[in-house]
Amino acid sequence: MRSIYCGQLNKSHVDQEVELCGWINKRRDLGGLIFVDLRDREGLVQVVFDPEVEGLMDTANKLRQEFCVQLKGVVRARPDSQVNKDMATGEVEILGTSLTIINRSEPLPLDFNQQNSEERRLKYRYLDLRRLEMSDRIKLRAKASSFVRRFLDDNGFLDIETPVLTKATPEGARDYLVPSRVHKGSFYALPQSPQLFKQLLMMSGFDRYYQIVKCFRDEDLRADRQPEFTQIDLETSFMSSDEVRAMTEKMIREMWQSLLDVDLGDFPVMPYSEAMRLYGSDKPDLRNPMQLVDVADLVKDVEFKVFSGPANDEKGRVAVLTVPGGAELSRKQIDDYTKFIGIYGAKGLAWMKVNDRAAGVEGVQSPIAKFLNEEVINQLLERTNAQSGDIILFGADKRNVVNEAMGALRLKIGVDLGITDLDSWKPLWVVDFPMFEEDDEGTLHAVHHPFTAPKGISPEELEANPAGALSDAYDMVLNGYEVGGGSVRIHNAEMQETAFRILGIEAQEQQDKFGFLLDALKYGTPPHAGLAFGLDRLVMLLCGTDNIRDVIAFPKTTQASCLLTDAPSKANADALTELALDVVAKDAE
Repeated sequence: MRSIYCGQLNKSHVDQEVELCGWINKRRDLGGLIFVDLRDREGLVQVVFDPEVEGLMDTANKLRQEFCVQLKGVVRARPDSQVNKDMATGEVEILGTSLTIINRSEPLPLDFNQQNSEERRLKYRYLDLRRLEMSDRIKLRAKASSFVRRFLDDNGFLDIETPVLTKATPEGARDYLVPSRVHKGSFYALPQSPQLFKQLLMMSGFDRYYQIVKCFRDEDLRADRQPEFTQIDLETSFMSSDEVRAMTEKMIREMWQSLLDVDLGDFPVMPYSEAMRLYGSDKPDLRNPMQLVDVADLVKDVEFKVFSGPANDEKGRVAVLTVPGGAELSRKQIDDYTKFIGIYGAKGLAWMKVNDRAAGVEGVQSPIAKFLNEEVINQLLERTNAQSGDIILFGADKRNVVNEAMGALRLKIGVDLGITDLDSWKPLWVVDFPMFEEDDEGTLHAVHHPFTAPKGISPEELEANPAGALSDAYDMVLNGYEVGGGSVRIHNAEMQETAFRILGIEAQEQQDKFGFLLDALKYGTPPHAGLAFGLDRLVMLLCGTDNIRDVIAFPKTTQASCLLTDAPSKANADALTELALDVVAKDAE
């Protein structure tokens, strides 16, 4: 039905007859001549219908936005004065010679010339995807997937599928459960990742595995998270963590070069402890030059308990953020930032404006200055290297609260005040994560997952001091987003059982949940390591958007629902009976 895509036409096609199919993007009637912009997935081209061409005008007069049509015409060059530099095909146009309306369109529920609410865009997603901006994103996603497959194929990786109906294993989020009709009362789980199966593939002798795979996590959603997401999953045998990082870094560098013509350069490597100390985050955005500075030692003995309390608490932290030019912030702006960090549990935001650095204590303005002596203020100014016109913002609380609140504040102020270079690319690796972290109840949890190997210690040493153990794990971070994470895996049954015990999983539960893995570890398991990238997040960055729903053809809302199909929906009574299930209604309360 077509000989070429609309968006592929250029001056090399002048005087050729072409057949085109697509949708009417815009129609204009200019004194007898009818102009339309015809659109397909590759772009737009202008078509002219002239009354001198017999038999066309009656049909052309019926055209409206989003009519689906087929037409034939001759490509001709536009006069220099009429070239449209905003269109890739702007040097040419089509003189229509035949026209068929394949399907009419009712008035659209979306206005392509205005901003539509995201709810409406998701409800009519098939129309939203017709927009060139959206189709370009989906095409870039396809190119990214194709690039990954070629790269991994060329480097000896095998594309191997793993089960979707599987056994529930703890990986940090709630599982989606699927009831079994055959085994009534039993459930499959949809995989949060193919983690255990890819380890089993290494035990099976498949040196290098990869898969572009759907994963499922029943967790609270946000702009860069979906209940079902796509993972570039890979695993290797007989490769160290350095070798895995080198190969995957090469893949991402070449992807950015191929798709964006951007050279990311070599990725710096930063220990987790340094990332938290300087940025309050394990995924620091290095486009923002501001860093946190610890000052607990300077305020341990002050009478101001807001500072001295956390400063003398081994689980506390007192850190400051110096904002260049921040002395111009109004009291209302500071109050707004105080409310912002309250989201992260911070109780307040102390501040100190440096109006005249040379004047020392006399040159600062702060509601807390009266609680600090001259020596402490001078030490603060010296340590922060604050200059005239800057503001020093204080975070004092439990370490995790300060890290989260001040880390988020750093990002927000960086964007608000134009400090963050939004046009740059800043990748890095974060390494040497703690093996475990402790919650408020004192219970240990795996920072990555319970199959991550500790770094350079024996099972006995791990059990003796689990809180001090580092894991052989690594995260790739790009512009403040964790785009991929992985680790060397435990390949020894004794070490795996030890890790489980530390996490409170005793012997019987280990067998019930992971017996198949523990058995497999006894039969000549090779050392292995891997990494998984979030494809949605990578494409989101490639496209320059901050919402992964923009790069998924049919995404869910933040309430994990599909507005297009009205999923999830009620199951009928017969289906529930067959599955031995019943739906219990919530009581009025």
